[in-house]
Amino acid sequence: MRKIILTCSILLYFTLSLGTLIAQETKTTGKDDLLKDSLYRVNKVKVLNYSLKEFDHLFFEFFEKKSDTKLLLTRTEFYNYTIQIAVFSDRLAALYPDQKQIADENKKKWFAESYEDYLRYKASQKK
Repeated sequence: MRKIILTCSILLYFTLSLGTLIAQETKTTGKDDLLKDSLYRVNKVKVLNYSLKEFDHLFFEFFEKKSDTKLLLTRTEFYNYTIQIAVFSDRLAALYPDQKQIADENKKKWFAESYEDYLRYKASQKK
C-alpha cells in the first residue's frame, strides 16, 4: 500500500511539473513561424555544406552581435542566425548517428528562439 501511494505521489509530481513547463513555453507568432520555415528552406543546403570552421564563425558572429549593446538585429537577421545554427544540427546528426537525439534537441532549442526574448534581453542590457 505504501509503495502505491509513493508511486502515485511521484507520478502526480511529474505530471504537475510537466504541466508547468508546458504552460511556460513561449509561443511565436504565425508570422515568425513562416519566416523561420522560409529561412530554413533557403539556408538548408548551404548550411549542410558548412565546415566546422564556417559554423564556428557563424556561431561566434551571432553571439558577438547579440551581446553588442550598440547593435540591434532585425527580426530577419536574428532568425537567420538561429535557423542556420539549427540547420547545422541536421549535419551533426548525419555525421554522428549516435548523437542524433542530442542534435534533434539542439535543433528544437534553436528553432524555439524568440525575437521577443531577444528584444527583452537587449532592453535589459541598457539598464
